[in-house]
Amino acid sequence: MEGTIFSLIPAIIMLVLVLLTRKVLLSLGIGIVVGALFIHDYNMLNSIREIWNVFYGIFVSDGSLNMGQIQLIGFLLLLGIMTAFLQASGGSKAFGDWMISKIKTRRGAHLMAPIFGIVIFIDDYFNALAVGQIARPITDRYNTSRAKLAYFIDSTSAPVTVISPVSSWGAYLIGVVGALVTMIGLKPLEAFVQMIPFNFYALGAILLVFLVAFFNINIGPMKKHETIAVETGEVIPKDKTVPGDLSNSFEPSKNGRVFHLVVPIIVLLLTTVGLMLVTGAHASGETVTLLSIFENTNVNFSLFYGGIAAVIVALILYLVQKNHDVKTSLVFVEGIKAMLPAIYILILAWMIGSIISTLQTGEYLAQVVENTNISSGILPVIFFVISGFMALATGTSWGTFGIMLPIAANIMSIADPSLIIPSLAAVLAGAVFGDHVSPISDTTVLSSTGAGANHIDHVLTQLPYALIVAIASSVGYLLVGLTNSLLFGLAATFLLIIAIAFVAHKSNKN
Repeated sequence: MEGTIFSLIPAIIMLVLVLLTRKVLLSLGIGIVVGALFIHDYNMLNSIREIWNVFYGIFVSDGSLNMGQIQLIGFLLLLGIMTAFLQASGGSKAFGDWMISKIKTRRGAHLMAPIFGIVIFIDDYFNALAVGQIARPITDRYNTSRAKLAYFIDSTSAPVTVISPVSSWGAYLIGVVGALVTMIGLKPLEAFVQMIPFNFYALGAILLVFLVAFFNINIGPMKKHETIAVETGEVIPKDKTVPGDLSNSFEPSKNGRVFHLVVPIIVLLLTTVGLMLVTGAHASGETVTLLSIFENTNVNFSLFYGGIAAVIVALILYLVQKNHDVKTSLVFVEGIKAMLPAIYILILAWMIGSIISTLQTGEYLAQVVENTNISSGILPVIFFVISGFMALATGTSWGTFGIMLPIAANIMSIADPSLIIPSLAAVLAGAVFGDHVSPISDTTVLSSTGAGANHIDHVLTQLPYALIVAIASSVGYLLVGLTNSLLFGLAATFLLIIAIAFVAHKSNKN
């Protein structure tokens, strides 16, 4: 099964079940079981052992604790606890009241979320979770569905970090690309900068999210969520389980002040960014540059200890608050409980990602590209599509980068060296697209977590928007391949996004 077309089956089964049943844990579980059976030729005992080893491997690797994964799970628990204290102290309510006095329209509330998403560009995990904490109180007050907030967050996390040289993604990509562009006489940073305008999906996703925020464009399932939110005030469907939902856990204090929310979040931001700089500089060795810092930074470590600092500050502010009504122990318990659904999904997503990696699904798709004998002008769009499907099936954009970037560079160095930069950019764009539409992507999970949205609601409501940008980007890459013109490709992508979005919006209103 490994490295063949059959390796696609577990991923396809999982994706189909997610869409049909809307039960993500069940769908992921079945995908894991089917994949394990494929790996071991349907031997039940060995398959069970494989599932256990994959689960155990999340926490222990090579005889030692896998601190990166553990710290990320720990940060999610800390985030839940911090959110509970912000709620119990009345800080979230006070912040919402204050923001309404500053942001006087629903459009302003919508625009605030993607603006913060662009400002917090250092890391996609940090972006998704921090923007959710800042934006959620104000979008809730203007009856914006959590599904739309999750879309705002997801479309300004990976798309922003993938085109930012000063980010965890940018530093990683500059390192990967560096060895691939020497053949055309470019330095790593120079090549990365040249790739930015060719990253049509990332740029298009950012364009579309601002169009959606400004003109309130609701397409597909998003229209239902927004209609319910506006007409009933229910930003979360009553029958859905969402991470971080504490609305029915306890009543917020009536003595809350804006600083009860702002101070812990500022502590989270400053501590996390500070630790990213410190860990990156420490790991860079003798030569410390801004790029080396972000290439070597320990994001999960920084998030975890930033979360600890934020929880301590939130706890202190709560304890010194007069007449706080909820027991401190209850706040801790409810905060942890609120994050468990997101953690379950994340663990199962890691497990099926490992199973799919063992089945060599990504390698099979890469081999299809290498063995396809087609015109070089078509290759950029082919790289975009294959990278998108690979990231969708595997749930990892970084894994897709690692497999597809060398393949694209090697093929284009022979077929048409002038298209190396567009082709590498097409791989990045396709991987981010696949990451957006994959229910097992960690950034998708964290975006729904940060927004406090139901995970499958986020996947399904974001899908039409992601497809609009992907279709437009495909046309753009086709034009680039045929004309070798950035201007034609980028203009076509942007114009198509604008046209499709407004046609879809208009038809939905009729």
